[in-house]
Amino acid sequence: MSDTISRRRFLVGTIVVAMAGIGTAIGIPALAYLVGPSRQSEKRDQWLALGAANAVELGEPSLFKAEVERTTGWLSTRQEIALYVKTDNGRDYVGMSNICTHLGCRTRWVSDRRQFYCPCHAGVFDEDGNVVSGPPPRPLDRYEVKVEEGQLLFHLA
Repeated sequence: MSDTISRRRFLVGTIVVAMAGIGTAIGIPALAYLVGPSRQSEKRDQWLALGAANAVELGEPSLFKAEVERTTGWLSTRQEIALYVKTDNGRDYVGMSNICTHLGCRTRWVSDRRQFYCPCHAGVFDEDGNVVSGPPPRPLDRYEVKVEEGQLLFHLA
């Protein structure tokens, strides 16, 4: 027997090595792309700025808006969050979502009636966000709010 390799065997070996190289070159980045986001920790415990604390009148809910960037896997979206902030003593603040708990419509504060109204299905909430009448199944969602250096911050969970 001869120590020479046949032409056919050489070509098959070359093709197998080339295909393995191509598979590795495509497979490793593809695997990193698919698995990477699940290994990243998302910033869940965030405090975001709303504005000056002195903008909130005592006993009167004030509407604030903040823009939040949320990342899910490789998809990153910007979302506007609006919430009412209320204080009765200038030290303790309460944040309430302006989204109705029935179907997600935006509520509005009517100061002469001291209530939040949902225009979609006549949902009514008192000044603390509790359901007074209508179809909402639960009170307005709450946010933890604190003051640092004169700025309102709310906890995004």
